[in-house]
Amino acid sequence: MNIAVIGTGYVGLVSGVCYAERGNNVICVDKDEHKINQLLQGIVPIYEPGLKELADKNRLAGRLQFTTDLVKTLPQVDIVVIAVGTPPLPSGEADMRYVEAVAREIGYAMDGYKIVVVKSTVPVGTNERVKSIIASMTRKPFDIASVPEFLREGSAVADTLSPDRIVIGAESPRAIEQLVLLHEKLTSKIVVTDIRSAEMIKYASNAFLATKISFINEIANICEKVGADVTEVAHGMGLDSRIGSSFLRAGIGYGGSCFPKDTKALIQIAGHVEYDFKLLKSVVEVNRDQRFGVIDKLHRALGSLRGRTIGIWGLAFKPETDDVREAPAVEIIERLLLEGASVRVTDPIAADNFREQLDHPAIEWCRTPIEAATNCDALCLLTEWREFLQTDLREVELAMVTPILIDGRNAFTAEQLRHTGFAYYPVGRPGMNTQDIALHELI
Repeated sequence: MNIAVIGTGYVGLVSGVCYAERGNNVICVDKDEHKINQLLQGIVPIYEPGLKELADKNRLAGRLQFTTDLVKTLPQVDIVVIAVGTPPLPSGEADMRYVEAVAREIGYAMDGYKIVVVKSTVPVGTNERVKSIIASMTRKPFDIASVPEFLREGSAVADTLSPDRIVIGAESPRAIEQLVLLHEKLTSKIVVTDIRSAEMIKYASNAFLATKISFINEIANICEKVGADVTEVAHGMGLDSRIGSSFLRAGIGYGGSCFPKDTKALIQIAGHVEYDFKLLKSVVEVNRDQRFGVIDKLHRALGSLRGRTIGIWGLAFKPETDDVREAPAVEIIERLLLEGASVRVTDPIAADNFREQLDHPAIEWCRTPIEAATNCDALCLLTEWREFLQTDLREVELAMVTPILIDGRNAFTAEQLRHTGFAYYPVGRPGMNTQDIALHELI
């Protein structure tokens, strides 16, 4: 099939590359000339495992093109995918200006029948608004459809090529037939529904996963007070098929471009129909507070943080991505600086993006885990990158002023800690310190 994907962010670029990988002819369109020039030169502006290799392969094979010219692109394609951003407004609502602008451009450039697919995460009713905008600018026939994305940053290529399911919201049998044909190359698990339900499935899915994260973090906080181990609790819970084990890992909360934005947007969607979504409001509040458990643990270990040097391992909101949007590290480091600490930070991929968002004279940018830990009073693991977990903790201990390790991701094992002198502070695992590990060995 011949496809145009409008927007070359995470969703648009990954979707376009993967559609091409499945044998379709794809033109990715973006107004950002610098980004398009980079892509034409084989430079992928985002970090996502496997993406550059597939982009290069399909670009050289002639199945993948990049341009800024939507007007010239539209006559060459049958399906137009809208994948532009819907960033949050101060109110928490999704900003629809980019989606609506694209709809106007499509209407202006329409030359014949097209299937217009909205892949951007949008409030319920948006597809109808897009249809109205396009129809006001053209008499050419077209159909509208909602095909939300469910990719995870860090595994976006795999998620797109082998998705759990594809959701298609459409009314036209013609559009449904073509979109099923397009996506059955990816999976046989295709859900065909009405447009409004498809729009809601995306928000409901992300809100539910965010709820699981906040729930297990609340359980972790109780575990710390009653002497239970949240990892054992989560394991026991996850074996129940009604619950499942995914998203039951306690830590410092969710971040990134999806969960924070989508939970707040769904609260606003509910508010517009006069429904008070109390549960989801609590999920957001719990997540906001959870990241500051790192600060509480630092106070417990060191007292005042003024004049202290704190090492930070990890700035991205999760491993295998350079995305720092809504990353817990932002607010944690801001609080450390506010309390008079200096920080030594490192991240394998996300340091440059983080520095654009937060730079300060008291932040020292380090290239390696050992360098970031050197002369520190405490070390905080905020992103569980593999290279951090593979670093020899005995070497880290020798580099530090005091061996204090705050594990915001419950990433280290008893085996790694066994022969160190670290005072270890995980999340919801009060028995996990070197003294208890040594005692357990004697018993």
